[in-house]
Amino acid sequence: MARGVNKVILIGRLGQDPELRYTPSGQPVASFSIATNEAWKGKDGTMQERTEWHNIVLWARLAELANEYLKKGSMVYLEGRLQTRNWDDKDGIKHYRTEIVVQNMQFLDSRDQAGAAGTRQSAPPPSGPPEDENMGPANGNDLPF
Repeated sequence: MARGVNKVILIGRLGQDPELRYTPSGQPVASFSIATNEAWKGKDGTMQERTEWHNIVLWARLAELANEYLKKGSMVYLEGRLQTRNWDDKDGIKHYRTEIVVQNMQFLDSRDQAGAAGTRQSAPPPSGPPEDENMGPANGNDLPF
């Protein structure tokens, strides 16, 4: 049986400080969003720019490192996979959230801007789905600001 590929590579800046939480079993999980930018010249010759926001989730030691060294505005390189969660809110409305579950992270800011700049860290993905499948958006809405 053929397998597909689910791999995402992003370089961007954090939209807010990482939020570190713990599952009931004590597993660290961090979340934040990053912005990536795209620029092009429009038909009329003027420069156009678009910002895309990505929801990021890190587990275990990567979550702790992100919480310790990253902050709003930090530049970071991330590798991971796409994952979409769904949950029902208190009114029974189904919500969906697509996230990048990070498996490899590298801090890109200078040492003056981040304590562990240039550190490359990898972690094995958690075995199985997150323990709290009904966990909603980390900050209550999908907007990073």
